[in-house]
Amino acid sequence: MIDRTAPTFVTGHRGMVGSALVRRLGAAGFTRILAATRHELDLRDQAAVDRWFDVHQPAYVIHAAGTVGGIHANASRPADFLYDNLLIHATVLHAACRCRVDKLLYLGSSCIYPRDCPQPIREQYLLTGPLEKTNEAYAIAKIAGLKSCEAYRRQYGCNFISAMPTNLYGPNDNFDLTSSHVLPALMRKFHDAAADGAAEVAVWGTGAPRREFLHVDDLADACLFLMDHSDQEETINVGAGEDIAIADLARLIRDVVCPAAHIVFDPSMPDGTPRKLLDVSRLHALGWRHRIPLREGIESAYQWYRSQLPAAVT
Repeated sequence: MIDRTAPTFVTGHRGMVGSALVRRLGAAGFTRILAATRHELDLRDQAAVDRWFDVHQPAYVIHAAGTVGGIHANASRPADFLYDNLLIHATVLHAACRCRVDKLLYLGSSCIYPRDCPQPIREQYLLTGPLEKTNEAYAIAKIAGLKSCEAYRRQYGCNFISAMPTNLYGPNDNFDLTSSHVLPALMRKFHDAAADGAAEVAVWGTGAPRREFLHVDDLADACLFLMDHSDQEETINVGAGEDIAIADLARLIRDVVCPAAHIVFDPSMPDGTPRKLLDVSRLHALGWRHRIPLREGIESAYQWYRSQLPAAVT
């Protein structure tokens, strides 16, 4: 197990994943959790990152920062997604190597696997086929991050590991309809319908694609587990090992948020990858499994979302 008293840097600590990591580390007894806001540290600036590492000397790094978004955001801002994510991993990994941190965990994303690879997706399918065009720029940047971890291990002996989370949801998610992922976007749509008394809710695509979802608190628990129990060079999938059709997901969220709403699918909008289910057998073999069922997680995520709204609209 890693030392709970050593300084541990969580990048992106205000985001959904980073904030869950801070909660989990705190609950596990970590006493020196390091964090920096974007105003305090621009992770795209190598000199600034080097100075920060020199001052704070983290022993461990969990690298969760990144520019993220759904299909619309990826399609409309591919240059931003590529530039930001390439630099954010490059600066942190370089500084971590230079300062000889004891261990670093880099978080990839399951969307970087080939669009049409066999299901469930095994780790070795990475780079075996064309990427999904709707998030190609983001995927290329995240693949570079994974390969950078391997390169630093091989050239400098750095204990850099990586994990490949599936689709995530939970507290501090992004609920903006122009940039969010599918689950929070649907939650927002049904909430707005309930508030406005709307009879119908439009859902992008046909509803046929299948997706896997993991509560962010489960991911945070998996990250701590990997920091304690894994030193493997190969990336490892982190997910629930179960998927659901988008149509069924929409109905599940509808039942939680706005039971009276009628769902209308819009097949003129893109579906994205037909199916994305991770093979999590390697993680299960190590001894970790997710704990939060999907409906329970959706209910708690919606409670959190409502808690953030002005009292007049909750």
